[in-house]
Amino acid sequence: MEQIMNIVSVPIIATIVYWVVNLIKYTVNNSEKFKRLIPIISAVLGAGLGIAAFYIAPEIIIADNLLTAIIIGGASGLSATGTNQIIKQISKSQEKSDEKNENNS
Repeated sequence: MEQIMNIVSVPIIATIVYWVVNLIKYTVNNSEKFKRLIPIISAVLGAGLGIAAFYIAPEIIIADNLLTAIIIGGASGLSATGTNQIIKQISKSQEKSDEKNENNS
Protein backbone atom coordinates (compact mmCIF):
# COMPACT_ATOMS: atom_id res chain seq x y z
CA MET A 1 0.00 0.00 0.00
CA GLU A 2 2.88 2.35 0.78
CA GLN A 3 4.27 1.99 -2.76
CA ILE A 4 0.90 3.01 -4.22
CA MET A 5 0.82 6.11 -2.03
CA ASN A 6 4.36 7.04 -3.14
CA ILE A 7 3.37 6.76 -6.80
CA VAL A 8 0.21 8.81 -6.31
CA SER A 9 1.89 11.81 -4.65
CA VAL A 10 3.15 13.40 -7.89
CA PRO A 11 -0.23 13.31 -9.71
CA ILE A 12 -2.01 14.58 -6.61
CA ILE A 13 0.32 17.58 -6.34
CA ALA A 14 0.09 18.22 -10.09
CA THR A 15 -3.72 18.10 -10.00
CA ILE A 16 -3.96 20.49 -7.06
CA VAL A 17 -1.55 22.93 -8.72
CA TYR A 18 -3.42 22.67 -12.05
CA TRP A 19 -6.77 23.57 -10.50
CA VAL A 20 -5.40 26.31 -8.22
CA VAL A 21 -3.63 27.99 -11.15
CA ASN A 22 -6.80 27.75 -13.26
CA LEU A 23 -8.82 29.25 -10.42
CA ILE A 24 -6.35 32.12 -10.09
CA LYS A 25 -6.32 32.58 -13.87
CA TYR A 26 -10.12 32.86 -13.82
CA THR A 27 -9.96 35.31 -10.90
CA VAL A 28 -7.50 37.67 -12.63
CA ASN A 29 -9.41 37.51 -15.95
CA ASN A 30 -6.57 35.87 -17.93
CA SER A 31 -4.16 38.75 -17.31
CA GLU A 32 -1.09 38.66 -19.60
CA LYS A 33 1.18 39.49 -16.65
CA PHE A 34 -0.18 36.51 -14.75
CA LYS A 35 0.17 34.19 -17.75
CA ARG A 36 3.90 34.95 -17.90
CA LEU A 37 4.28 33.93 -14.26
CA ILE A 38 2.31 30.68 -14.42
CA PRO A 39 5.35 28.33 -14.57
CA ILE A 40 7.01 30.08 -11.62
CA ILE A 41 3.79 30.10 -9.61
CA SER A 42 3.24 26.42 -10.42
CA ALA A 43 6.75 25.46 -9.33
CA VAL A 44 6.52 27.44 -6.08
CA LEU A 45 3.05 26.13 -5.29
CA GLY A 46 4.18 22.57 -6.04
CA ALA A 47 7.27 23.00 -3.86
CA GLY A 48 5.04 24.27 -1.05
CA LEU A 49 2.78 21.25 -1.41
CA GLY A 50 5.86 19.00 -1.42
CA ILE A 51 7.00 20.56 1.85
CA ALA A 52 3.51 20.18 3.33
CA ALA A 53 3.36 16.54 2.26
CA PHE A 54 6.82 15.91 3.73
CA TYR A 55 5.78 17.15 7.15
CA ILE A 56 2.06 16.34 7.27
CA ALA A 57 1.95 12.99 5.47
CA PRO A 58 5.51 11.76 4.87
CA GLU A 59 4.27 8.34 3.76
CA ILE A 60 2.80 9.73 0.53
CA ILE A 61 5.93 11.43 -0.85
CA ILE A 62 9.09 9.67 -1.95
CA ALA A 63 11.53 11.91 -0.09
CA ASP A 64 14.22 11.18 2.44
CA ASN A 65 14.89 14.85 3.15
CA LEU A 66 13.30 18.27 2.72
CA LEU A 67 15.30 19.20 -0.40
CA THR A 68 14.05 16.11 -2.22
CA ALA A 69 10.48 16.93 -1.22
CA ILE A 70 10.89 20.47 -2.58
CA ILE A 71 12.28 19.19 -5.88
CA ILE A 72 9.54 16.57 -6.25
CA GLY A 73 6.86 19.15 -5.45
CA GLY A 74 8.33 21.75 -7.82
CA ALA A 75 8.61 19.23 -10.64
CA SER A 76 5.03 18.14 -9.99
CA GLY A 77 3.89 21.75 -10.20
CA LEU A 78 5.73 22.24 -13.50
CA SER A 79 4.17 19.04 -14.84
CA ALA A 80 0.76 20.65 -14.24
CA THR A 81 1.80 23.52 -16.53
CA GLY A 82 3.02 21.05 -19.15
CA THR A 83 -0.22 19.11 -18.97
CA ASN A 84 -2.18 22.32 -19.50
CA GLN A 85 -0.12 23.12 -22.60
CA ILE A 86 -0.63 19.62 -24.02
CA ILE A 87 -4.39 19.95 -23.59
CA LYS A 88 -4.37 23.40 -25.25
CA GLN A 89 -2.31 22.17 -28.23
CA ILE A 90 -4.54 19.13 -28.77
CA SER A 91 -7.62 21.37 -28.64
CA LYS A 92 -6.08 23.77 -31.17
CA SER A 93 -5.16 20.98 -33.58
CA GLN A 94 -8.66 19.50 -33.35
CA GLU A 95 -10.23 22.91 -34.02
CA LYS A 96 -7.99 23.42 -37.05
CA SER A 97 -8.84 19.99 -38.46
CA ASP A 98 -12.55 20.64 -37.88
CA GLU A 99 -12.30 23.99 -39.71
CA LYS A 100 -10.40 22.35 -42.53
CA ASN A 101 -13.04 19.64 -42.88
CA GLU A 102 -15.83 22.25 -42.89
CA ASN A 103 -14.08 24.26 -45.62
CA ASN A 104 -13.64 21.14 -47.77
CA SER A 105 -17.32 20.23 -47.51
